[in-house]
Amino acid sequence: MTDTSFDTLLLSRQDAIATITLNRPSVRNACNAQMCSDLIAAASLLAGDATVRVVLVRGAGKAFCAGLDLKEQQGLAPSERLARRVHGFTAYAAIERIPQAVIGIVHGPAFGSGCEIAGACDFVLASSDATFCYPEVARGIVGATQRLPRLAGMRMAKELLFTSRVFDAAEAKEIGLVNHVYKLEDLDVAAADMARRIALADPQTLRLTKRCVEQGLETTREGAMALELLSIEESLRNTGSEKS
Repeated sequence: MTDTSFDTLLLSRQDAIATITLNRPSVRNACNAQMCSDLIAAASLLAGDATVRVVLVRGAGKAFCAGLDLKEQQGLAPSERLARRVHGFTAYAAIERIPQAVIGIVHGPAFGSGCEIAGACDFVLASSDATFCYPEVARGIVGATQRLPRLAGMRMAKELLFTSRVFDAAEAKEIGLVNHVYKLEDLDVAAADMARRIALADPQTLRLTKRCVEQGLETTREGAMALELLSIEESLRNTGSEKS
């Protein structure tokens, strides 16, 4: 995969590490329909590239993603707004289904769609200046009701959704939305170090582990153990020996 430019994204590559950069800095990377299409296309490219082992998702300029592009919504009929939301769901799911490790790198605001994009990543590293908000209820719409409870728990998810309050990176880490918080000037180095460490792992083992974790949480403990055993069998079949 060579470096690729979309209308709203930059897709770059250094060794086994690819970076998706949300690239609408003049509107704080607000998510419009074109960005959704570009995210779907970029995710498809990455998923099909076996030489990519880690994917970073970040924002250009002073924000990760300030949320849904509200100007784009003006004048749309209810059916058109619903179709636009479905398009957004498809984009978030495309990120979630990338088989490689996907790390969200969040600085500045991550509101609404920004929280969903970050939540679709495997985990998140944030700068201390990052802020988060789920503004859907305050705007009279339903949204973010599925990923947030799975990350932060039902009671905290209800609080954040019902109040639409802004919260900082330290609280995001405390409730499980963010794994680590760094000074803004240290974020890039920390992200690069994390990505390089993960890129050293056997790619098939990492993909199987990711699949086991995700699918296992959606079934019983016994079903999850069966998924893990099947993945161990697949790994052994393809490598001939287990790597421990």
